[in-house]
Amino acid sequence: MKLFFALCFSFFANTVSAQDLAPDAQVKKITDEVIEIIKQDKDIQAGNRKKIDQLVDVKVLPHFNFSRMTALAMGRNWPKANTEQQKVLTGEFRTLLVHTYSGALSTYKNEVIEFRPLRAAAGDADVTVKTQVKRSGTEPISIDYSMEKTPGGWKVYDVVVGGVSLVTNYRETFNAEIRDGGVDGLIKSLAGKNRSLELQASSKPK
Repeated sequence: MKLFFALCFSFFANTVSAQDLAPDAQVKKITDEVIEIIKQDKDIQAGNRKKIDQLVDVKVLPHFNFSRMTALAMGRNWPKANTEQQKVLTGEFRTLLVHTYSGALSTYKNEVIEFRPLRAAAGDADVTVKTQVKRSGTEPISIDYSMEKTPGGWKVYDVVVGGVSLVTNYRETFNAEIRDGGVDGLIKSLAGKNRSLELQASSKPK
């Protein structure tokens, strides 16, 4: 899973130019750019948390649709949250993924990424970009990006690693939290996890 989170950072590039690309071309272009940055940036490789967090927040997350991701992760419980709760949940979920991705960004170790031909008809607004990650001595890992076309360009709303969906994984946890403490209980749990991750990050060498 650490490899998956590192590769999720492949969604970083100039927003305007990304809007002009087909979804598979966008993923490939950004992947190539981010891998080159990782290879050259010793601070990121060494785990500089401030620099990694900045990279994630400014360059990566704008290419994800967190509103839809949070709604999908909530599933049938999403309508139970009022507008303000939905806003807070989306923010906490976004922060959780910042911490998670930041903690794994430096795990890239010269993997080879292959891009599968995009199977989509002209005009499709919801597609899956399929990739395969190969590392010497291990089995290839499939990483598929579910993407939708928005006025701001193509956005990721789910990532499936080895057949396991990110939003489905969180849905199980979210449902359990809501059963125990309602929507406010889930918000409290996510906020607590984020505080804990922030403390862990701040205790590590810069």
